[in-house]
Amino acid sequence: MSLEIRPVADKRDLRRFIALPSSLYRNEPRWIAPLNMDMHKRLDRKGNPFFKHAAAEYFLAWRDGQPVGRITAHLDHRFNEFQGNDWGMFGFFECEDSRETAHALLGAAESWLREHDRDRMVGPMDFTTNDECGLMIEGHERPPIILSSWHHPYYQALLEGEGLEKAMDLLMWSLHIRGRSRVRDAIWRMADRVESEHGIVCRPMRKRDLQAEVSRFLEVYNAAWERNWASVPLTEEEVHHYAKDLKPVLDENWAYLAERVDTGEVVGAALTLPDFNQVLAHLNGRLLPFGWAKALYYRGKIDAVRVFALGVKPEYQHTGIAARFYQMHFDAAERTPQKGGEMGWILETNRPMNRAMEGMGGEIVRRFRVYERSLQ
Repeated sequence: MSLEIRPVADKRDLRRFIALPSSLYRNEPRWIAPLNMDMHKRLDRKGNPFFKHAAAEYFLAWRDGQPVGRITAHLDHRFNEFQGNDWGMFGFFECEDSRETAHALLGAAESWLREHDRDRMVGPMDFTTNDECGLMIEGHERPPIILSSWHHPYYQALLEGEGLEKAMDLLMWSLHIRGRSRVRDAIWRMADRVESEHGIVCRPMRKRDLQAEVSRFLEVYNAAWERNWASVPLTEEEVHHYAKDLKPVLDENWAYLAERVDTGEVVGAALTLPDFNQVLAHLNGRLLPFGWAKALYYRGKIDAVRVFALGVKPEYQHTGIAARFYQMHFDAAERTPQKGGEMGWILETNRPMNRAMEGMGGEIVRRFRVYERSLQ
């Protein structure tokens, strides 16, 4: 059967690009379809502010007139400037269980990146480390939590069979937010001293003042993560774009800022999200015509959260703000239906954070791998 790789040429192709995973995972109960409208927004070159400093091509693999795989090739000038490299990325990889198809898709992405003078291909990233990234290689027994992917186990063999090598592993930890006795006493002692010894108050984000709160979050996010492997700072426009998507999910019980009492400077932030994937599991990618009613019903049944981002400005990381945020998670669990969940991802090389998760009684429950290949 003939195989052909073609760029996405029009809106009809884009709909097929977005719909492809539904056919590849049709017999997999753990896979959860993202909302189609959200995928259209992410891939929209005119509406997504990522494309103000980036370029991309989308490819579909066709076999006998049917799409059987997809991939993107993209470059981010902002990322390259910040990191001082000439990397290119691939992402949104989905593929039938075929070495031939995987080879052709990766070859198309590589050729596009070479044409744009990239010296390394890294991925999967959808589109950056600020988005969903990495191939899940451990944790397939669990359904995906909010803003994370679930991949067929055979994908690892497809990518590694094409000579892609590990660049970095990203870890997801279990998060226990009941049973305070499981946590080391030193963490609670640190949390109790944050205000009295360091003059820092931790408070919930105010949803009614979301735009201003997002700007405060951005200040911490870009400072706390700027030294991370493959990181790239978010622009003001990008973070507000994300905020619009997250506003329906955001819960003031689970999102916090840390501020200095004397100056009001924001020095830490924690964004934890109720696991809205538990709602998406019932929607099959669509809110219309009846998805809204289902969403409202199942939202009240969410019993888990994901700590999506928890960071402290480097000069304040000794003050115990992270411990205080964790303490606030326990307080929130006592008044909400959510009693546990996951935290991450966390770089495998981030020893302080990984040790902290061990101290909090966590276990690694998922592992995502980012691959690379030299193009020189």
